[in-house]
Amino acid sequence: MTAMTPCPDRPGLLPRLSSTHVPRRSLSEPLLTSEARVKLLCAPPGSGKSALFAECFLQAPAECRLHWLPLAGAVLDTQQMCECLAQTLGLPTQDEAALLAHLARLQTPTWLFLDDYCRVPNPELDQFLDRLLNVSSPALHLWINSRRRPHCNWPRLLLDDELHEFDTQALVFTHDDVQQLLSHLPAPQAARTAREVIQRSGGWCAGVRIALLERCEWARRHASPGRPGTLHDYLEYELFSTLAPDLAQAWRVLAHLPRFNARLCEHLFGDTVGAECLPLLLDLGCFIEPWEQTSDWLHIFPPLARLVRDEPWSQGRSWHRRACQWFAAEQDWQMAFEQAMHAGEFESAVSFLQHLSFEHVLQRNNVALLLNLHDQQGEALTLGTPQSVGLVTAALLFAGRFEQASACIEQLARFVPQPQACQQRKLVARWQVLRGWLLHLSGDGEQAHEHFLQAQAGLDPDAWALRLLCLLGLTQQALLKGELAAAHRINREALCLARAQGSLVFEGLLELDHAQVLEQRGAPHRADHLLSAVQALLDKPGQDFSALSGRIALRRGRLALRMGFDELAAEQFQTGLETGLRSQDKQVLYGFLGKANLAANQGDYGEAFMQLRDAERIMQQRHIPDTVYRGVLLQTSCQFWLQQGRPELAHEALTRVLRHFRGPQAKHAPPATLELIPRLEYLLVLAEVYLHRAHDPHTQLGAMIAQAQRGEMHSLETELHLALAEVVWLSGDRSLARTMVREGLERVANWRAQQALCELRLRQPELVRWAQTAEQIEPPAVLAVEETLLSHRELEVLELIAQGYSNLQIAERLFISLHTVKTHSRRIHSKLGVQRRTQAVAKAKVMGVMA
Repeated sequence: MTAMTPCPDRPGLLPRLSSTHVPRRSLSEPLLTSEARVKLLCAPPGSGKSALFAECFLQAPAECRLHWLPLAGAVLDTQQMCECLAQTLGLPTQDEAALLAHLARLQTPTWLFLDDYCRVPNPELDQFLDRLLNVSSPALHLWINSRRRPHCNWPRLLLDDELHEFDTQALVFTHDDVQQLLSHLPAPQAARTAREVIQRSGGWCAGVRIALLERCEWARRHASPGRPGTLHDYLEYELFSTLAPDLAQAWRVLAHLPRFNARLCEHLFGDTVGAECLPLLLDLGCFIEPWEQTSDWLHIFPPLARLVRDEPWSQGRSWHRRACQWFAAEQDWQMAFEQAMHAGEFESAVSFLQHLSFEHVLQRNNVALLLNLHDQQGEALTLGTPQSVGLVTAALLFAGRFEQASACIEQLARFVPQPQACQQRKLVARWQVLRGWLLHLSGDGEQAHEHFLQAQAGLDPDAWALRLLCLLGLTQQALLKGELAAAHRINREALCLARAQGSLVFEGLLELDHAQVLEQRGAPHRADHLLSAVQALLDKPGQDFSALSGRIALRRGRLALRMGFDELAAEQFQTGLETGLRSQDKQVLYGFLGKANLAANQGDYGEAFMQLRDAERIMQQRHIPDTVYRGVLLQTSCQFWLQQGRPELAHEALTRVLRHFRGPQAKHAPPATLELIPRLEYLLVLAEVYLHRAHDPHTQLGAMIAQAQRGEMHSLETELHLALAEVVWLSGDRSLARTMVREGLERVANWRAQQALCELRLRQPELVRWAQTAEQIEPPAVLAVEETLLSHRELEVLELIAQGYSNLQIAERLFISLHTVKTHSRRIHSKLGVQRRTQAVAKAKVMGVMA
């Protein structure tokens, strides 16, 4: 409830806003300009209802009479309500009939605010409110906020254009809103803090406020800091103290479930209580929301659900067991498996695996659950089915636990022989596919290749998932060999099969490889647009492919980094890193590497090496083989050492790591780093040049460039060309160096390789400066991309503008205010140097900023 204070120029006590209140004009303006005489705002506690109404109150026109009635959610009868209204309006009469007659005769514009209307169902009071709405004068504007929607004849008011019901979703704070509160902080720190606050609070007003009070310097400057546990205390007072004990227990149980509906509640709480509790909780505004925009499933507001789940819960196993029974009866095997794991019913969980497919591995938090199942019930898995062994092995491979995956694969021998020849062939093919992936991820490319080919030959048509796994492995092997045309051909074949089967998981995995092809061919902008479209497919309601989405974010971060969009890259790397850590994906490595590169771009090598150390620590904590991460970490470290002028360290490390990728026992690079070996080789050439130990570096780099050209690997070719220009410049041939830098800059512009140019500047700042001073040779397109860098949010707005959405529609889709959309539009126009929306879209496409 809003605090009250006397006001000299208006009678009575008026609402007082917090000293830290930030005006939200995008919310107050629609209410203030609406001609509807009834404004209704229903939202859970702590949503900022009273503050918004108070802001409108203080901006009311001077000719209006204003009355604020703080009801504090109390349960009143009709007589008590009439007394409160009469006292607020300054009337001597407290009789309902006389009060309504007075309100019907009003001629002077009057605004009456009913703050925090009755919180519990109250038919008598709601009927009085309905009568009040029916007989009031057009001069009376009623502003009503409440945790629940009173039972009145709202449809009639809506049809008569007399009702403005505010969308509660608009009350949610966005990342930009929170960042404005942190404007006193440096921009990177403000962005990080805002992201953390949004993650903890979900944008819920009270949650944002409490998060800032507990953790933020902003709070210490403006108000008394909060203590840990403030959110618990708030929830205890504002929610649990208002609920009957059985309703409070039901709410806590539901907070531990990812989703629920009325029938599940009846099963959990009994036919009588279960049928009544959910409608009551909904009516009381207890933070229950539609799940994934569906009509029949609900969930508890996620930040509060996480808060409850973090508390000890001695009764948890029995409730999860009952939920498991219901989901199993409904044949919702995914949820049955998940609830069985939470209940500690591991044998039941193993039995449910026979109903799941490979696609389920990358859904929800199944990787973590499968790993936990392996750790808890390793022996019991061997008594299950080949399907259950295969799913657990896939999770182990995804997480990089290769030694355990190898032992799990060998357990398939226990299921031999199968009763039928077709089943036997499928079992052998399953073993070959899993074994092939283990070898592939471990760097044994030739053996893996044979396994994939043999498995394909023995597969029946109905074993399409195993066939796709073979094609996926063969695609990645072709990429690692630099055979982009072969990789693209296999990838297209597999993609057709995945789409024919309606498999979004395989489609996403295959498009990740397709994006690598596009990136190497010098079209990172097309690769990013492709992955953006895939992410949109995965983000449909009712789906949760967070493990796959994390990999997509990491790849998009790499693409943004390559194109010089450091701000966008930072967002994507952070998103991918957080998601990957939750899903135990071994590819979180590339999130740390990306953040290290961003720090190095700013000259902050202390932070860069800290990110590399964090990556190594995570890899070692999770027992991931060093073949997965050692080469990539050393390559990045050597890159930084050369930029710092420490070639001796780089030379030693490069010589050592390249031994693993040369000779008869050579390993191939990890699948996500097809440029690893060429990069190691050209960095070694540069280190030798710096140390004056090079033997014909021009020829070495020239051969590497020719090989990249044959494979149409334009991205790698650009890096190599810039390296050769650096070697020529260091040799003293200024004329040839100038020519080569000019050609290098043209390649940077053509293939959108801004990061390669940035790394050259960091190694040899004088080279590019000298070349640009000697002649104005840098293409305008290169400067344009750097000067018109659009933020991630600006790119989202521009994409929607290109699709024809109005500013209001963009605000609704992105859950931001209309004012924020207009601000983004102005910035876009300024950065692109245009005046109109159509010009912005056209220029962005020409520059490659958007597809």
